Amino acid sequence: MGTTRRIASGFRRRSGARRHHRRAAMIAGIAGLIACALPVPASGSTASASSAAAGSGPASTACPTNLTGKATCYAGQDSNGAYYAIAVPKTWNGSLVVHAHGGPDLGTGSDPDRSVDDLNRWAVMVDEGYAWAGSSYRRGGYGTRMAAADTENLRRLFVTEFGEPRRTYVHGQSWGGNVAAKVVETYGAAKHGPYDGALLTSGVLGGGSRGYDYRVDLRVVYQYYCRNHPRPGEPQYPLWEGLRADSTMTATGLRARLQECTGYTSEPKERTAAQQRNLDDILAVTKIPERTLESHLRFATFTFRDIVHSRLGGRNPFSNQGVRYSGSHDDRALNAGVERFSADPSAVRDLSYDSDLTGKVTVPVLTMHAIDDPTAFVEHEAAYRASLQGAHRERNLVQTFTRESEHSELSNSEYANSVSALDAWVRTGKKPTPQAIAASCSTFDHRYGTGCFYEPGFSPDSYASRVNARSGGLRWPTMTATQEKSWSRIDGVGIAP
Repeated sequence: MGTTRRIASGFRRRSGARRHHRRAAMIAGIAGLIACALPVPASGSTASASSAAAGSGPASTACPTNLTGKATCYAGQDSNGAYYAIAVPKTWNGSLVVHAHGGPDLGTGSDPDRSVDDLNRWAVMVDEGYAWAGSSYRRGGYGTRMAAADTENLRRLFVTEFGEPRRTYVHGQSWGGNVAAKVVETYGAAKHGPYDGALLTSGVLGGGSRGYDYRVDLRVVYQYYCRNHPRPGEPQYPLWEGLRADSTMTATGLRARLQECTGYTSEPKERTAAQQRNLDDILAVTKIPERTLESHLRFATFTFRDIVHSRLGGRNPFSNQGVRYSGSHDDRALNAGVERFSADPSAVRDLSYDSDLTGKVTVPVLTMHAIDDPTAFVEHEAAYRASLQGAHRERNLVQTFTRESEHSELSNSEYANSVSALDAWVRTGKKPTPQAIAASCSTFDHRYGTGCFYEPGFSPDSYASRVNARSGGLRWPTMTATQEKSWSRIDGVGIAP
């Protein structure tokens, strides 16, 4: 009996889904599975994920040190080029967590280290008895539906190799929360779909067409005060591009310009008066925390360039027409002098189709978010709730909030508690309350000792309370299920994988 067969023995099977064979046959089976890649609904309803070469099957590999002796680990690359990592606990509870990572990373190809690093970070899921599978996605750069397709491809690969899990959950972190939410809507919509539930942590849940408006505002407000991105003597370009396509600017170079203008890395007493005023005005107007100012500006520079030039063919999906900026020492001058632009409707459509959420979910979804998240503001949760309310699916959502000030490094006790609460909801059909989830955390904190910081009575203000609303920006969901279906019939819609 082969290794995979021994691991999978005793768990439920779906007809035709499980194959009993030795390692050589397993590899051939995986190549055949992934060669028949599932559709990627990012280029219209008839588009499919192409594959240039047969993928490699999962090969045994050393586990991260925090899983040594606890699990058997595998790694491989599918035929779309996406690297992946898998871990199966020595004592497996029979269920699977498929992980969608954040970012997006901006490398050209798939990063072979990303999924391994994610496994190391999310080893808590394996410690809790769940098998874990994470994809690095087939390329860097923006593409929510592409990432969702790669996540689903990996789930199918796991089923072929290890058997049908008792239950399958998708977990998304940060931008991966957007990806995981898209997985649930796209591949889990059927009554008996492959996903039993979703855990979305620190999620960017406002979608692509609205979820980055505060970074659009940062890009133009920064340039109004600093005038060095670009400098007057450098080639000029509209700020919605983030950065011109052929620029050689690096993150280090951008950091130097930010320091030059604001002195943000210096002690306050070491800043000039002009630097301090620039910093105060930028932070007050954009409502971005000082400690993440640089990371937000990097996104509004390099990821915007990727979205505009690499994914949308140079078209502009962003607008700040009608936005009134406030909080500075001279709002009138700011609003008169800040750069203004309007979006290309076709670019908005394609970004929306790729990454906006319809709220049409049919499985339990549990979210967890730090109230003081400095990267994906907690108001993203208000946008997601409004989207499910607009789709009349709020019954499928429970949201929890913690008194933490981090984005990706929340308490392992809380992560373990969250996946347990989601699993209990799915198994029993009894929807938990935030209060009950907060109360159950102490059980897991006895094991992990990282603390429980729930605020069960917290409810975030509306998304518009934190981010300047554009025209129509108070209506959720941004893209309805009917609109999504209509757009899917347009040849080439969305962002190509």
